[in-house]
Amino acid sequence: MSAAKSSGGSFAPLRQPVFAVLWTATVLGNTGSFMRDVASSWLMTDLSAAPATVAMVQAAGTLPIFLLAIPAGVLSDILDRRKFLIAVQLLLATVSISLMVLSYMGMLSVSALIGLTFLGGIGAALMGPTWQAIVPELVAREDVKSAVALNSLGINIARSIGPAAGGLLLAAFGAALTYGADVASYIVVIAALVWWPRAKDADDALSENFFGGFRAGLRYTRASKPLHVVLLRAAIFFAFASAVWALLPLVARQLLGGDAGFYGLLLGSVGAGAIGGALVMPRLRQRFDSDGLLLGSALVTALVMAALSLAPPQWLAVVVLLFLGAAWITALTTLNGAAQAVLPNWVRGRGLAVYLTVFNGAMTAGSLGWGAVGEAAGVPGTLLVGAAGLLVAGFIMHRIKLPSGEADLVSSNHWPEPLVAQPVANDRGPVLILIDYRVEKHNRAKFLHALDDMSSERRRDGAYGWGVTEDSADPEKITEWFMVESWAEHLRQHKRVSNADADLQSKVLAFHSGPDKPVVRHLLSINKPGMAV
Repeated sequence: MSAAKSSGGSFAPLRQPVFAVLWTATVLGNTGSFMRDVASSWLMTDLSAAPATVAMVQAAGTLPIFLLAIPAGVLSDILDRRKFLIAVQLLLATVSISLMVLSYMGMLSVSALIGLTFLGGIGAALMGPTWQAIVPELVAREDVKSAVALNSLGINIARSIGPAAGGLLLAAFGAALTYGADVASYIVVIAALVWWPRAKDADDALSENFFGGFRAGLRYTRASKPLHVVLLRAAIFFAFASAVWALLPLVARQLLGGDAGFYGLLLGSVGAGAIGGALVMPRLRQRFDSDGLLLGSALVTALVMAALSLAPPQWLAVVVLLFLGAAWITALTTLNGAAQAVLPNWVRGRGLAVYLTVFNGAMTAGSLGWGAVGEAAGVPGTLLVGAAGLLVAGFIMHRIKLPSGEADLVSSNHWPEPLVAQPVANDRGPVLILIDYRVEKHNRAKFLHALDDMSSERRRDGAYGWGVTEDSADPEKITEWFMVESWAEHLRQHKRVSNADADLQSKVLAFHSGPDKPVVRHLLSINKPGMAV
């Protein structure tokens, strides 16, 4: 479907019915998920008081996302996203039904709780990239950033309501009813997805298969330097910040002397702080750039961790966690926005999946690591170590600037169709593309510098090999070459080249001194019977 034209404003996406319905359903679904998570985390403190065991609940939920986010991103780019999301919601509902039944029968053990949490993590891994990738389908292009911000706001609305409601239900009625409320939320989400009037994907002779799409996503990630910066900044921040999330149930119970309701209140305070942070974010962005916002998030998070290590009064802990929520939403939206800004639509699901892999990998490794430190140093000492590490890392990483994300990544469609004597099978390959330039001697160094910048673009869009050669008999004749795995993959390259890439290619062509345009040749592999491949 085509999104309606934007009417402007931060809340403009909510004026578009499909986005509004799915956004509302997502808020309810996430509310149920937070209710489930608070019940699972608190039940684990009943089953075992060991910090490492308690931290494993968070690790079990995030590890599948680390392991499966990239395959999930591939699926989000090649499957019908609506049907895929419905299937994932059914899986998550089954997990919550199992938790509900086991807790009602008094049969929930440490292993069962961790195992079902792991299955829930698998569902989250499959769902995450797809939910983010459908945003451009639901709103006008100029509203995408506002829609991303609203999605973050919705998550934190759920974070402010879900844990508090889950804690109250858990304290008043027990875990079974809390898990049952989560099951009901999945029914709402499934109903909204069934209602979504999404147009059927058009048949495309160049549609990717799973393994080809997987390789293409990895090639793009490996060649995208701006994305590398976002991933590095995210990994460092979340690895240290995960300490407070891994140990928060023990902070609530051991340091602050609270019950399940108080633990839910603490998480609700984080969500409320995140809502407040999201509302003031536009003003913060007017005063600080992305790097300043991320450094501020690190400083505030470190101060909150240090304050909690001192076992403050319960009321003060609730207030302190408001600031944690504001810092957390600032970091999440800053890093997620940077990742969205450097990804073109054709690989958006896969690129966001890599980002989610790094995010959850850092959270998983951090949770396990901080749990082990907690066994040796205790909860207060672990929080202080994490706070100190986050402060140091924040200032060091501040020197590595996030990409501005101003490049125009819309497909330019400026490459002419390749000349062929007869139709070429899509699976034929590999294909060697040669581009012959004529460059005068005094322009050679500048040309090669500009051409070197092209290598990343070629690799991002599908090439697995790239190089440049000169003619031994005519040094002013320079040939750029790159290889792709199949004819279909090269045709996809034609669709993937962006306006920013076109500008880069114009800089290269400015050094071409021939009377005509550079000659482009396409060489196809010939595999005869008995010939070595």
